[in-house]
Amino acid sequence: MENICNDCNIKSKAARYLTDTEVDSQSKNCVQVRFKKGANIVRQGNWSSNVAFLRSGLVKLHMQGPYYEQIIKITKAASYLALPTTFGEKINQYSVTAIEDSEICFIDLEVFKAFFLENPAFAYEIMIELCQNELNTFRRCINRTQKQTRGKIAENLLFFADSIYENDGYILPLSREELGNLVDATRESVSRILSEFHEEGLIDLDKKSIKILNRSKLLTIAEKG
Repeated sequence: MENICNDCNIKSKAARYLTDTEVDSQSKNCVQVRFKKGANIVRQGNWSSNVAFLRSGLVKLHMQGPYYEQIIKITKAASYLALPTTFGEKINQYSVTAIEDSEICFIDLEVFKAFFLENPAFAYEIMIELCQNELNTFRRCINRTQKQTRGKIAENLLFFADSIYENDGYILPLSREELGNLVDATRESVSRILSEFHEEGLIDLDKKSIKILNRSKLLTIAEKG
């Protein structure tokens, strides 16, 4: 049987500590699936029997709340997608949807847990990732509740440029409504503020095409909210 995991050059930091035997076990209990933009990868409320690893692409994590669905964060490859479910609830607590064409490796949950229990170096790296994700969640929570909409939109425009595309020019992967969902604002407010940024010379805006023109001023808006 082809060892797809052993030959893969896209691995998490934790997976690099797996032994040859563990890599072989993962390969026999892993399947790669391609998802088109807009396809649902993980659905909130469904039973979880696999660990999802984003091998390529870009996804949004979103959760249905008491009144409406909210985007929790945007995640790019390479990254695990449902670790809180893996070690806590057996039911998916949030949904994952592709916002660009993506490829996912689904790893058998019990096999993954065995690695965690039997391989200390692997477990340590997973714990580091969980802790970093929690701290990032705290920061996002503070920013969403304390910054004004202009600051939150500026922050996310810079986030896509720096953390996702590593380029000041990119195609925004979210609709105006989705961006509003990410920053707790209406679609109309998002459209108005993007137009303001364009008129102020901070960005070049053509539909979903974004080009950051005045990074220093945009950064000031993002930091001061």
